[in-house]
Amino acid sequence: MVTTNIAIIEAILDRLYPNPEVSLKYESLYTLLLAVLLSARCTDKRVNEVTPRLFALAKTPAAMAAIPVEEIRAIIRPCGLSNSKAKAISGLSKILCERYSGEVPQTLEELETLPGVGHKTASVVASQLGIDAFPVDTHIHRLAKRWKLSSGRSVVQTERDLKRLFPKDRWHIRHLQMIHYGREYCTARGCKGSCEICKAL
Repeated sequence: MVTTNIAIIEAILDRLYPNPEVSLKYESLYTLLLAVLLSARCTDKRVNEVTPRLFALAKTPAAMAAIPVEEIRAIIRPCGLSNSKAKAISGLSKILCERYSGEVPQTLEELETLPGVGHKTASVVASQLGIDAFPVDTHIHRLAKRWKLSSGRSVVQTERDLKRLFPKDRWHIRHLQMIHYGREYCTARGCKGSCEICKAL
């Protein structure tokens, strides 16, 4: 039954989003890292409104490390949690300069050691690097439970279940497709008959 459901889900997602892209606007792995960090408890739309000013100020670790935390905080304030996020941006920028020659680390484990970079943030960046990762955000967590792909008890469990159910070589596509679908058709308020997948399962 689950195998049949997976086939249905994949077919619909592939038809609706054949070439899904990250909603956040970025110019490099470093700016993607900052954008994903800022997206915690904030919409991608708001982040995309804020990051042009931030990246105009500095778009490399070396340049950002030289900016006072207060100045970073003032720019990113609309994203919420500006105190902790500003400190994290400044701190990780300095670490990238000191330990990684100004480059974003290429492993999930190293990414997760950076200030303000949790597992989900690291997974999003890792996925864009071609590393096998299945980032689980609130949309994916909700859909996995609604579609009975996971118990939904925790994000960790949801990630484990989805990795088991979907082919590894499609993880980077599936997580983006599910995010887009969750925003457009199967929202937190309910799908109200507009969700093909809920109808089909």
